[in-house]
Amino acid sequence: MEIIIRTLQVTAISTANGDAAPAVHQEVTVVELDGDVDGKTAPEVQAQVLPLVQPKSKLLLDLTKVPYMSSAGLRTLLLLHRQFAGQDGQLVLVGVAPEIQDTMSITGFLNFFSISDTVESGLEALQVKVHALPA
Repeated sequence: MEIIIRTLQVTAISTANGDAAPAVHQEVTVVELDGDVDGKTAPEVQAQVLPLVQPKSKLLLDLTKVPYMSSAGLRTLLLLHRQFAGQDGQLVLVGVAPEIQDTMSITGFLNFFSISDTVESGLEALQVKVHALPA
């Protein structure tokens, strides 16, 4: 399991009611996971990602390179959701494999998450614009 964490400098593009907002500079953390999230790797994911939850923080969890997620991985996602909700933060899952989405749908987990196909569409879901994507 490889976990890559990077921070993007962004600007809010609208307010909750859709009005144009003054330029508010923020950060979005992007966490890219590479490999299966199972009973062996979920504790590592939890240990590295949970400390990123801060009041009103925004995080994209890029699962594009995650082919398999066990129930331990799903529990980790649910824990992250609860932590973000408790801190008034936002969490968007990116690139969730169809098999994982099916499992999340059956278990009712899908209802808790905002899911996007790409990092760019995930940023749109967070209503932010990136200053410049890192290479």
